[in-house]
Amino acid sequence: MSPDGEAGGHAVRDAMAGSGRLRETLRRPQTATGAAIVGSLTLVALIGPELLGTDPMAQNLSNRLHPPSLAHPFGTDRLGRDVFARVVHGARFSLGIAVAVTVIRLVLGVTIGLLAGYAGGWTDELLMRIVDLLFAFPGIVLALVIAGIAGPSLTNVLFALAVVGWGTYARVVRSEVLSVRERDYVTASRLSGTPHHRIVLEHVLPNVLGPTIVLATLDIGTVVLATAGLSFLGLGAQPPTPEWGTMIAAGRHYLQTAWWLVNVPGLAIVVTVLGFTLLGDGLREVLDPDGRTERSS
Repeated sequence: MSPDGEAGGHAVRDAMAGSGRLRETLRRPQTATGAAIVGSLTLVALIGPELLGTDPMAQNLSNRLHPPSLAHPFGTDRLGRDVFARVVHGARFSLGIAVAVTVIRLVLGVTIGLLAGYAGGWTDELLMRIVDLLFAFPGIVLALVIAGIAGPSLTNVLFALAVVGWGTYARVVRSEVLSVRERDYVTASRLSGTPHHRIVLEHVLPNVLGPTIVLATLDIGTVVLATAGLSFLGLGAQPPTPEWGTMIAAGRHYLQTAWWLVNVPGLAIVVTVLGFTLLGDGLREVLDPDGRTERSS
């Protein structure tokens, strides 16, 4: 059998086994709950603002700091703006930033991990020393420094969080590539003259996607929390943008008299992080049964 045929046979068998494990995993209450939360949040972020039809910026000073009611399910803020509308619109900002940051981390980390693991030698040493240098600084502190230098904005927060978080992906991918590149069908492909880029794309990359998908799923919740934290400190979204961290920062002065200003967006963050954590843990059992993402942390 040719190297490509052998690899294809392995891929088909792995796909069938993985499909069965995925169905079984999704039946578990923990994973099903996570998937339901993530699916609901995605729908809210994509179509919630349009369906709601309420302007999150609209002010009504005669209606300021009203507690939750039928007219305003989550109450109003100090400027009379509807908190429910602002939380719904905030889902689009928070999840949008989190997905964008995670995609940048994923692409950059996977690319560098593939290059380092497959090329080896001085290329591997150079790239991994850069990753080690990145890990020498606490991620949130480095993000604070970058965002502080670049100036307060969601774009700068996106850039800062993307810069500090790709190293974990690179390490996970490199460790997998070091194992995959020694397998018989990869060696046979190399000896038969198959171009290196084809070997990487057809044989190596599919074998490292599982743990990186798990890591990305878990990472989205972490990025949501980090984005809210930077916005709370004044380095992210700026008022009147309805971003969850900014809403908490504005409402902290009214914590004793208007609890909903902090608790509602805070609960949204908690539910989001919980949803992605539960889903990521469930996917780990299917895509990363050996716990390779855990060893990377």
